[in-house]
Amino acid sequence: MQFFDIQNSLFEIWGYSLSYVEFIGTVFGFVSVYFASRANILTWGTGIINEVFLFILFFQVQLYADMFLQVYFFAVTLYGWNQWKRKKQRGHITFLNAKQRSWIGIALLTGTIALGFFFSNLHLLLPHYFKLKAAYPFADSFVMMASILATVLLAQKKMENWYLWILIDSVCVVLYAIKGIYFLALEYGLFLILVNYGFFHWKKLKADA
Repeated sequence: MQFFDIQNSLFEIWGYSLSYVEFIGTVFGFVSVYFASRANILTWGTGIINEVFLFILFFQVQLYADMFLQVYFFAVTLYGWNQWKRKKQRGHITFLNAKQRSWIGIALLTGTIALGFFFSNLHLLLPHYFKLKAAYPFADSFVMMASILATVLLAQKKMENWYLWILIDSVCVVLYAIKGIYFLALEYGLFLILVNYGFFHWKKLKADA
């Protein structure tokens, strides 16, 4: 449908043509992160809308790891929504222990490498569906793997999810700017501010619990 084509412009700002898909995905992504920073359960409902529209966007700009990541996000969103409904919204915030942090680091490194090689060859494995070669597959795979881990930690209300989001958002600002999706890159710059706020707000909630 034409509505979902990133060439279908909602409006133009400073010479940049902003599509409906990028606008909707970006706005709901920002709202979702804001709710997460406040430990508000609405983060999961708004996140679903963000995931659907970013799936469509990333397919069209050949960021295939980010595209598949939205499918994972959707599944974890349902898990996280259920987890938070079963707990007090402002309670149960905890830290990982040293061993758990080590396993997170190992998973991030090995997952990034494995996914990077996979997405580097995706256009060869499935040429009918992916006619163009993946753009920046290893950077994209880092975003995917780190986001997988960060979302699980968020669903479990682990404080370390915010450290991962800081790394993710920093990479995404550069990656999306290079790919020319500037509105989304700007959003991830704002996310850097929000995730720092989220960390300190969660820390305060834990201290007050």
